[in-house]
This record gives sequence, C-alpha cells and structure tokens, in this order.
Amino acid sequence: MQRYFTNEPISENNTVTITGDDAHHMIQVMRMSPGDLVFVVANNQTYTMEILDGSSKAVHLKVKEVLLNTNEMPKKVSIVCGLPKGDKLELITQKATELGMYELYPFEAKRSIVKWDKSKNEKKVARLQKIAKEAAEQSHRSTIPQIHNPVSIKELVELSKAYDVKYVADEEDAKTDERQKFAEQLKNVYDKQSILIVFGPEGGLDRAEIKLLLDNDFQTIALGPRILRTETAPLYALSAISYEFE
Repeated sequence: MQRYFTNEPISENNTVTITGDDAHHMIQVMRMSPGDLVFVVANNQTYTMEILDGSSKAVHLKVKEVLLNTNEMPKKVSIVCGLPKGDKLELITQKATELGMYELYPFEAKRSIVKWDKSKNEKKVARLQKIAKEAAEQSHRSTIPQIHNPVSIKELVELSKAYDVKYVADEEDAKTDERQKFAEQLKNVYDKQSILIVFGPEGGLDRAEIKLLLDNDFQTIALGPRILRTETAPLYALSAISYEFE
C-alpha cells in the first residue's frame, strides 16, 4: 500500500484530510477511489486508513487500524556532511533516509568547494526535505528526517553537546594498521540513544577541524581500509549501525 505523511491531527471521529501534492498523487497519479486503503503517518504514528471521498485538492480518510510496529532505527543517528559538489547531497539525503537517518546537517567545511548562497538556503533545504519525505514514504518509515540549514564548525560543536555519542570519520585513521574497527566501537554504545557522525567533503576534513572536534569529545572512526567517497561514507556508517542494532 501507498504511504503518506500528514501534519494534520486525527479528528475525534477518527478522520483526517490530506491536501496538496499528496491528494493530487492519490487521485490523479494512483487513481485511488473511495474504499481504497493507504498507510497514513500522523504525529509519528502509522495508521491504515480508508478513503471516504475526495478530489485532487483534498482527500478525506477514516482510520481502520492503528499499527503498533515501527520501522525506525533503534538509535537516533544524525549525519553531518561537508557540503559536496553537484547533486551528491540529494543522493545522500535519499539513501540515508532509506537507511534510517534521523536528521541531516550540511556542514560548511574548510575544504568544501561548494558554498551555499544564504539567500537560497530555504529553497535548497525545502528541496532536500521533499526528497527525504519521498524516501521515507518509499521505505515505509514512520518519521521523516529533519534537514537543517548549513552549520559552521562552531555551530557544529555547540549542537553536538546534545548527543550521547559523537564520531568524526577520519581518513587518516583508515591508513593506519592500528585503527579500531567501527564495529568494535559500536559495541560500546548499546546504552546510548543518540549518535552524531561528521563526514568531510571531497578532500576530507581539515586537521584543525578534526582537532577541534576531538577537543570537544568526538571520537574518530575509520570505515574500513579503503578511502570512501563523500557520498558513500555516510551510507557505509548507517549500514554498519543498522547491522549492529537491528
């Protein structure tokens, strides 16, 4: 069944109205009609709902069943990505959402070639948020990852204080024979709930950035002996976390 997210509350008589692009998708794209069933996620709760009536502008639905299971990662994993070139951030957003990412922070790293025009931040973040929503629907998640505005290194250090565990992917660690396996590090976070992982842009993080993060309780991680692309590394880490905890 198709899955849709809504910010509208469930009414006292167990109905909800979906409008906008999702209503258009139901009626015009999927050709749904009264009696058809869909999954609807409201306030992080998933329901099976029946279409009562509607048009391409608004669809009225009624709750048939409350689903108790969740497809969310047992750990809240937030990803920080140094701003990459091209459409790589869109790819990271889509695939990381499918793999269970909780939220995404684009990062204005020293070696980031790309610089966002602050006047266009809202439009770019909205584009990424839409990609995350569609990926969450496709992968049958019960939450949509939050996409944030780009942060500076100082803002990153400040926001990291809210996390139980903080990692920074360091390609220099991957080159040493003494590197600790990421899987071994994950064995130590079973009692933790939130994880923040920082990845650099093309060219990696500057050593001064890594030092600042280490001085603020980050731990370095090595994602195997090979050097991964900036769009591959977050997906590797999320897959490893999923394997360990799911």
